[in-house]
Amino acid sequence: MSNPASRSGNGVNLRGQETDLSARHQTVIVLDFGSQYTQLIARRLRQNRVYCEVHPCAMAASEMAKLQPIGVILSGGPQSVYDENASRVDPAVFDLDVPVLGICYGFNLIAQQFGAEVEASTDREYGRAEIEIFDGSELLDSLAASETVWMSHGDRVAKVPDGFRLIASSKSAPIVGLEDAERGIYGIQFHPEVSHTASGQEILHNFLYRICGASGDWAMASYLEEAVETIRRQAPTGRVLCGISGGVDSSVVAVLLRRAVGERLSAVFVDTGLLRKDERRHMENSLGTGLGLPVTVVDARERFLGALEGISDPEEKRRTIGRVFIEVFEGEAQRLDGAGYLAQGTLYPDVIESVSIKGPSAVIKTHHNVGGLPERLGFELIEPLRMLFKDEVRQLGRELGLPEELIGRHPFPGPGLGVRILGEITPQRIRTLQEADAIFIQELCSRDLYNKVSQAFAVLLPVHTVGVMGDSRTYENVVALRAVETQDFMTADWSPLPHEFLAVVANRIVNEVRGVNRVVYDITSKPPATIEWE
Repeated sequence: MSNPASRSGNGVNLRGQETDLSARHQTVIVLDFGSQYTQLIARRLRQNRVYCEVHPCAMAASEMAKLQPIGVILSGGPQSVYDENASRVDPAVFDLDVPVLGICYGFNLIAQQFGAEVEASTDREYGRAEIEIFDGSELLDSLAASETVWMSHGDRVAKVPDGFRLIASSKSAPIVGLEDAERGIYGIQFHPEVSHTASGQEILHNFLYRICGASGDWAMASYLEEAVETIRRQAPTGRVLCGISGGVDSSVVAVLLRRAVGERLSAVFVDTGLLRKDERRHMENSLGTGLGLPVTVVDARERFLGALEGISDPEEKRRTIGRVFIEVFEGEAQRLDGAGYLAQGTLYPDVIESVSIKGPSAVIKTHHNVGGLPERLGFELIEPLRMLFKDEVRQLGRELGLPEELIGRHPFPGPGLGVRILGEITPQRIRTLQEADAIFIQELCSRDLYNKVSQAFAVLLPVHTVGVMGDSRTYENVVALRAVETQDFMTADWSPLPHEFLAVVANRIVNEVRGVNRVVYDITSKPPATIEWE
């Protein structure tokens, strides 16, 4: 199979906007069959400097062809290929004259498509496994004869299909790797995208560069110029409203917009009353004074708290906060002459977790800034980060010259403390969590641990526990501490912070925060949990 040539074209595709990233960059299509790791595949490809897009597994090959991909990857998934309603791929994908790689479910699907039987395995493999690799494989070239990989499957391929050769085997599944180099079709039973597969990046690199002929043209420096061009084309005149929170995403959007539209930018900071302690002052210092952004502060604390009164359901909280945000911006737009655009820092994971638009993946939670705008507003939505992952946003921030202090800040959810206060939100519960969270972050910073974890915060639980303070019985709140380590925020491990450190934080919170008599530490990874509690 000949290697596809590089392509060029016009535009940037930010879902529904006018241009197309795939026309500017070599593109790999990832077809989603519902795996929890689908987006991690996409992230790993981007780390290899290759642009990719995730699309539904039912995408027609004719639609794929329009994107002129240099390769296609079939993701894993929770189904069995022999189930009656199992998800399928358009068989014409194998006639596109581009390499195809199947992972886990995608591997089984390829085997079945080309005549092999797939059956339930007598020994289900989940977790680390050792595989034997056979010489002569393009996909597994440069790997050792034995490798540690991550398995997650209950089925196995019973025989090698005609035209394929066996490239890897394990004790429980004799066929865990297949390839037909002449037709450019490859499959592996294990997951190269997860860090537990020791040589996973090398496998993906082989697929991209040895097999697909990638040139590695995806970089934030080029994306910056493309995004500026796109924003200018999308908003050639008129004022652009940008909601900022002081966090990385919205700060990057605001500075990017200033470069694109200059004085037509109106940056709006909404004080929702659900912010971290002293967040408003921090924002005014870092963005207003430090970066010179024209920031307007809207004090909407009473409005948000009034709308949230009596609401405990997490999804209802998110919807309410999103609705009030829109109402606040609607009011602000009416004050500004010619405001026709609203920019926000929607990220790719936000879209993925909010709506099952990329295949059969489950909806995880609703993000308040995903899903468009009410038509009555008359705004056009600008989302220049919508196809980026968190670490790509940080790279973009560096390209824009943002200070490391701002780029390195831990993520803070759009709904703020509204999704870190489990149960009903009240002014007192907000103050309690703000104080506890501030102590946690202060101690992380003072002990040089803040930059060693990816995200850390406190959560106020909707339970009371019995305690003893000053020889008296107490019945007060529980605070949970959460700290995780991750590269992409799609998966995360809990951070093993030192016990002595946690003891100091817990002692300070119980002694300094009125109304708290117990502190616990969350040691759950993602998956099965999410990073945030709501």
